[in-house]
Amino acid sequence: MDLGIAGKRALVTASSKGLGLGCARALAEAGVDLVMNARGAEALAASAEAIRSDFGVSVTEVPADITTEDGRVRVLDAADDPDILVTNAGGPPPGMWTDWERDDFIAALDANMLTPIALMKACLPAMMARGWGRVVNITSQSVKSPIPALGLSNSARAGLTGYVAGTARQVAQKGVTINNLLPGIHDTDRAASLDAGVAKQKDIPVEDARADREATIPARRYGTAAEFGATCAFLCSGQAGFIVGQNVLLDGGAVNATL
Repeated sequence: MDLGIAGKRALVTASSKGLGLGCARALAEAGVDLVMNARGAEALAASAEAIRSDFGVSVTEVPADITTEDGRVRVLDAADDPDILVTNAGGPPPGMWTDWERDDFIAALDANMLTPIALMKACLPAMMARGWGRVVNITSQSVKSPIPALGLSNSARAGLTGYVAGTARQVAQKGVTINNLLPGIHDTDRAASLDAGVAKQKDIPVEDARADREATIPARRYGTAAEFGATCAFLCSGQAGFIVGQNVLLDGGAVNATL
């Protein structure tokens, strides 16, 4: 399928690896020029060069912490009013409700709620003026089914979801769509870190921790960054203009719900 977005420009944050990179690669395959951002300059440069080589699109790299005001200024300056915005940032650490204080929640909100809101506020006006734009926020399956050990993430991402629910309906008449992608467990560094934590806690091999978690997923496997990216690219496509304010689960069936 021709997604109808060749020649457009996308900003994809936290895109040097994992799900952000999966989205960047899928957009590049569709002919979209990229502005890629991540904190680690070396990994970012390697990923950007691979995309240039594989797909022949223009890629601008901006090493920066997108959760800081200075980082956002530098990234947005390089992006120069993109047609497509994909927001992503690493999740806060796991723990229990007894572990977290106010500062922990503020940090989580800054990274996983207020940063994507700031990016949307910066990019939406130009999209609306052009009469076309796509925003995809990478959130979490925890928005649908809270994960006890990820209370900081549950809270911040639920707040972002509420913001998008209202805002998406306000900009849709201008040809701009905002939607959220809710990943379950994908084969990324984040999943490996969580598996390692469980393995340490239970004193079992990491392979056993992963197998135990895979057994809880109806698909009996972790997702891949490539299939996640393909879904993101479709939501950014010309064919997805009637999808507004939705929360799309990519979790292998892990969330057991009718709606």
